[in-house]
Amino acid sequence: MTLLAFLILFAAAIFGYVLNRRAALQIRDRGERLHSLGGFHGGYSFLLVALPAFILIVLWLMLQGVVIDRLVLASVADELAGSATGQVQLVLAEIKSIAGGRIFGQPEPWKMEAAARLEALRGQSLVLMYVVLLALIAAMLFLARRRVSPEFRARQRVEGIIGGLLIFCSLVAIFTTLGIVASLLFETVRFFSMVPVTEFLFGTNWEPQIPIREDQIAAEGAFGWLPVLLGTLVITVVALTVAVPVGLFSAIYLNEFASRRVRSVVKPLLEILAGVPTVVYGFFAILVVAPAIRQFGQSIGLDVSPNTALAAGGVMGIMLIPFISSFADDALSAVPRALRDGALALGATRGETMLNVLFPAAIPGIVGGVLLAVSRAIGETMIVVMAAGLIAQMTINPLESVTTITVQIVTLLIGDTAFDNPKTLAAFALGMMLFLVTLAINILALRIVRRYREAYD
Repeated sequence: MTLLAFLILFAAAIFGYVLNRRAALQIRDRGERLHSLGGFHGGYSFLLVALPAFILIVLWLMLQGVVIDRLVLASVADELAGSATGQVQLVLAEIKSIAGGRIFGQPEPWKMEAAARLEALRGQSLVLMYVVLLALIAAMLFLARRRVSPEFRARQRVEGIIGGLLIFCSLVAIFTTLGIVASLLFETVRFFSMVPVTEFLFGTNWEPQIPIREDQIAAEGAFGWLPVLLGTLVITVVALTVAVPVGLFSAIYLNEFASRRVRSVVKPLLEILAGVPTVVYGFFAILVVAPAIRQFGQSIGLDVSPNTALAAGGVMGIMLIPFISSFADDALSAVPRALRDGALALGATRGETMLNVLFPAAIPGIVGGVLLAVSRAIGETMIVVMAAGLIAQMTINPLESVTTITVQIVTLLIGDTAFDNPKTLAAFALGMMLFLVTLAINILALRIVRRYREAYD
């Protein structure tokens, strides 16, 4: 039924656009001079109808559940008197299940009555939403139609509304980022109030399994993040060792040496790798690459773990190939044509032109793409979980099982998620460090791009 509300909104907005545009064109046909084109008059009506109605629907859907839940709980307040908050929520969930037709056993009569009341309130809310929506649409259509006149500055109004939307979207992005950073920072401070900063930053042992209950047997816990960081770096280095050469050489070939026919076939095939889900890469790593590496190691007398950084990093490198190739291809294509033609006119071969002219000129975009690929590799989780393991070790041997920051964040937040012990809060500390590392890499990439781009402009 919610889809119907959005369809009504869209149809009304289109109707308002056509109505106002036709009215503006009729004024022009009478010989009067319009300040704005007819399309701007129609666009003003479209925005004036669509935006308030869209906001109404979204707010209604966000608030109706809370309001209805409170009304239902208020109707059964006598039966829930003295109940704890958790028990109240369980009863409310049971009432919702009964209202949805999922009845287990023989519920109490008052729960059946509450479920019927819940269904009735939902129906009333839906009807009321449609009434208010239609009234709002009618009012906005009437207001927009009255604004059509030769003197009405529709273009400025449309541009002002669109500018406001752009500013709003920018503020949403900014405040979302600030909210993420604030939440990470708050929980990280709580973690460091329980675990010394020096132990976390310089410790060489990562064993966050601590007792959560008094009757639980567990280790004392160790929160040195260096093994986790080292495992992240090992896998990232392996991934870049695979991705950077292959990605750069494929971009150079497709940009300069491949024919149009070959490029039209190979480039889309290469881009398919970017659309493969990471869980598929994980299956490929654990079912194909890891056993192959282990068998090869055993054939030459090497002791290889079932899960290795080499398998995870190698498959991750395959995933990053289209990422680096696309950035490098775009950077090479952005080099001015005059540089290429000038080098060829002076007698340079195509290989010499690429090596001495095009590649140096495209270094800013290429380096920026590589550094962004580093950020992607550091933040990858699924491939590492499936192919590298969960053991944190102080080793740089790619044939050993290692873990990464993102994997540990996932494992720490599985199960007991009470944010009052170091085990759970350690995930936020790792998240803050990961945020700082990737932020530094992105800033470095932007500075490299800006610095060298100015030199070649």
